[in-house]
Amino acid sequence: MKSHWHLMVVDDEEVMRESLAAWLREDGYSVATAACGRDAIEKAKEQDFAIYFVDLKMPGGIGGIETMIEIRKMHPDASVVIVTAYATVDTAITAMKEGAQEYIVKPCNPEEISLLVNRIIKVRELQRENVLLRKKLTRQYVFQDIISKNPKMLEIFHLIKEVASLKTTVLIQGESGTGKELIARAIHFSGARASRPFICVSCGALAETLLESELFGHEEGAFTGAKARKKGKFELADNGTIFLDELGDISPKLQVDLLRVLQERTFYRVGGTSEIAVDAQVIAATNRDLPQSIREGRFREDLFYRLNVIAIQIPPLRERGEDIPLLVDHFIDRIAREFNKEVSEISEGALKVLMDHSWPGNVRELENAVERAIVTAQGHVLLESDFSFLKDGQHEGRWEVPTDLTLDEIQNQAIAATLRRTHGNIKETAGILGVDRSTLYDRIKKFDLPRN
Repeated sequence: MKSHWHLMVVDDEEVMRESLAAWLREDGYSVATAACGRDAIEKAKEQDFAIYFVDLKMPGGIGGIETMIEIRKMHPDASVVIVTAYATVDTAITAMKEGAQEYIVKPCNPEEISLLVNRIIKVRELQRENVLLRKKLTRQYVFQDIISKNPKMLEIFHLIKEVASLKTTVLIQGESGTGKELIARAIHFSGARASRPFICVSCGALAETLLESELFGHEEGAFTGAKARKKGKFELADNGTIFLDELGDISPKLQVDLLRVLQERTFYRVGGTSEIAVDAQVIAATNRDLPQSIREGRFREDLFYRLNVIAIQIPPLRERGEDIPLLVDHFIDRIAREFNKEVSEISEGALKVLMDHSWPGNVRELENAVERAIVTAQGHVLLESDFSFLKDGQHEGRWEVPTDLTLDEIQNQAIAATLRRTHGNIKETAGILGVDRSTLYDRIKKFDLPRN
């Protein structure tokens, strides 16, 4: 319906303003009016209009061109029609250069105005349809909560369907931020265990003694503070799935305990003497190079082979650039609704910035970047300028490894630099650096590192 389209008429002459508004209302459109440029800009801050009819010459220090420029800063794809009684070639050229869609001369012909509005609205409707088609296309490439049309990822989707209802152990490997937990959840919710518990444990976030209790539970009095019996994550995951994230970081002792669970499907609570049987599918994930850790003596070879029954290697985002537009559309739709922001699109220039970025933090970093851009965006289209912080974090020239610093000092410099780049965003920083957020918090506190 035409009433769904909101138009604005900006003119300091009341007769002209109201007559043009009346003509447009007769055609079925919803029309607001403004007597000056400043009033129009204030109303545009509160609501976007499909078409703005703006008088070229207006008193009050801000004319039609300046009004149009300010409106287009907030709403880059706004359709602006400049209206004037003083038509010259120079003013027409200036208006068009600054982004005016049309340039009409007073007195306005109602029939010409109707044809003009119909033509602009048809273009806007096509633009809306394109947005809807892009979202529909995105949904075609959704498997569970994972979005991709990359051939390697489509192979992973096929593998997930094959192993989802099996008891076999799965090892997911990939850089931080590639979506290892999403893959684990897809396996669980695609199979016969979907209605049973999915238990997630971040192995890198806890000390050895705490992680042992977390995994296997403890008996009352097993250690100081153990005031009551507690079930561990394996016990809670019985008949379901347990996801062991950051498994490459666990201690040698826990590697032995885990190997026993995988072999015998039984375990003991900390301080307990009764053997507990468990039927849970084990999915492990790591961003470590486990074969290298085996060679260095930091990871058991027999445990690796027990885990590596079904291996899934997730490609980094830089190797699946075709997924970036799909992911961006998905993030815009979800995050804009979460923050109640009227952002619905991304410009070609902004998308090119994202396509050209290397994304060391992978999908998680891309999601954080889109979130930050949406929060600070002024209009409903994300522009190249909304992602300027990505360029701020890029340094020219080759980085040389410092040879006069301790390992702690080098790590602290990397953390501090990344915190500056993300303006103190812990989640984004942890994703880029490939560490757990709790690990990052501990490091910042221990070395009193600046947050921004």
